[in-house]
Amino acid sequence: MKKLILLSTFFISISVYALPNCPSDLTARWHNCFGTITWPDGEQYVGEWKDDKRHGQGTYTFANGDQYVGEFKEGLIIKGTLTYGNNDFFPDGTVYDGEFSDIYEWMPDGEGTFTYIDGSIYSGEVWVEVRHGKGILTLPNGEIKDGYFRSGFFIPDSCMAQGLKKGSFDFNLCVLKLIEDVPSTMRQIRK
Repeated sequence: MKKLILLSTFFISISVYALPNCPSDLTARWHNCFGTITWPDGEQYVGEWKDDKRHGQGTYTFANGDQYVGEFKEGLIIKGTLTYGNNDFFPDGTVYDGEFSDIYEWMPDGEGTFTYIDGSIYSGEVWVEVRHGKGILTLPNGEIKDGYFRSGFFIPDSCMAQGLKKGSFDFNLCVLKLIEDVPSTMRQIRK
């Protein structure tokens, strides 16, 4: 009996807070409603609307197979999960969960986590879809790279690629210089 009462309460609460369907007439105003639009290229948005803009929770599916599920505000994506389909930057199946740019539409930017198809996981600062800033990268073999990234690369690895010996004065200077440059490059793009 308790389960029946609990289920009844749950379904009543859902119906009280559910948004009405948006008008079937696409020329009518879509405000405080739930609706679906499919564009001629196959892209589709299913979700909440306010003032004729995507606003609230929704799912946007791109023609290339990418799919975003999360929060929209005044037409822009804010925070959610983007699963990459067939695109030039990430292979099918890479998943990003986190914040998005308010300047560059659809770009992961801020704090987030990438889960790559090879099993690698990066969690930390992201700048225009790239690991950039403080973060932790866990590789499939269990190796952990904890520190600063610049333009997608782990800073100590960038210094070693220049032929600098880990632990040397020049190596440490290189790491410090690159870490120092990370915030300035982020500020330049966000101005």
